[in-house]
Order: sequence, then structure tokens, then C-alpha cells
Amino acid sequence: MPSLAPPYQAASTRLEEICQTLAEQGYVIQPDFLDPGAALALATECRQLQQAGEFRPAGVGRGENWRLRDDIRADQIHWLDDTACGPEQGQYLALMAAYRQTLNRQLFLGLVEFEGHCALYPPGSFYRRHLDQFRGVEQRQVTTILYLNEDWQAEDGGQLRIELDDEQSIAVPPRLGSFVSFLSARYWHEVLPARRDRLSITGWLKTRPIGEVFPLS
Repeated sequence: MPSLAPPYQAASTRLEEICQTLAEQGYVIQPDFLDPGAALALATECRQLQQAGEFRPAGVGRGENWRLRDDIRADQIHWLDDTACGPEQGQYLALMAAYRQTLNRQLFLGLVEFEGHCALYPPGSFYRRHLDQFRGVEQRQVTTILYLNEDWQAEDGGQLRIELDDEQSIAVPPRLGSFVSFLSARYWHEVLPARRDRLSITGWLKTRPIGEVFPLS
């Protein structure tokens, strides 16, 4: 794991607080989690990948049930790979590894890995109401989202709407450096249409598949 650069070290000092909030209410919204300069550098790396043709339309389902359904979601994604990524993405992956370790230490979740992707929502695109855990597959335990959108305004739309219960929801604007995390199996959520490009890094902290063994760290 690479050592964390100062902006990411500063973000890592907030992980224990984030874990405590997650334990208490099941979700956490942390504005200004990552330094704006680091968040903009991450956004630049993601944009370079898009310009190089590395993004693909996102689908729904998994395995043989995977389908392109632009009536459900219309974003484009690039999966992160710690063996072939830019320096800023490597720093973010190291930060998420630290988050996983902090969650395991404080909440005993048995998380073994992080998977994530850059997600770009062009103007007008959306992701309908959904859960992040696949039916019958319970590996995804904790969802993470870091937003990479400079000067985002209320009229730009694109909020993440999280249903807290049958009657209450919260709408989170995708502003630069903001971080959202929640229990993947608990919260239905959706991405509302945006009026400009909307960029994020979305990921999941996962437990091991049944029948497989990974060392905890």
C-alpha cells in the first residue's frame, strides 16, 4: 500500500469519526472530506481515461443476468485497478484500504476488499432507485462515494437521493470533495438527472464470498 500524500493523510484522520457515525445511523455525509486540489487531480485522471476511450456504458445485474438498461441507468464507468492506475487513483485506493481497516477494527465487519469505479453521468442521465447489494449475493457491505464536481450549483441537479425510511429521504449534492458512505443492504437510493457532467468515484467494501478465504488486514 503506498504511503498517503498530505491531502489523503488529512482525510484519513476523519475515518474514525466517519466509522462512528456509520455505526450510529447507518450512513454518513462528509462535506469537504478530500482537499479540493486532490479532488480536482482525481477528476483530471478520470477525464483523461474518458478521453482515451476507457469508459464503458454501465449495466445492471451480474453474471449472465447483466444487461444494458438505459431506462434504469445511463452512466459510463471505468473500473479501478490498483495495478494499473494513475497516482491520484492509487492514493484514493490506499485511503479506502485505510477506511476498510478502520471499519474492521471498530465495527468487526470482516471486510476483505474494495472495488470501485469512476462514474460519469452525462447531462440528463440518471440511475433509478436501487439497492447496492445483489439479490442472493451479500458481499457488498458498505458503499462509498467521492464526488469530483467543481462549482456544483443547486440548479445543476444530479443529487443522490437516499431513502432513510418510508417517509423520509435526504438529497446530497455531488459537490467537489464530498464523501458519502452507507450500509449497502439498508438504503434504497437513486441518482437524479443532472444538467451537466457529473463525476464521482463509487465503490463498495466487501466481505469474502462464501467458501473462499482471504486474509484480513
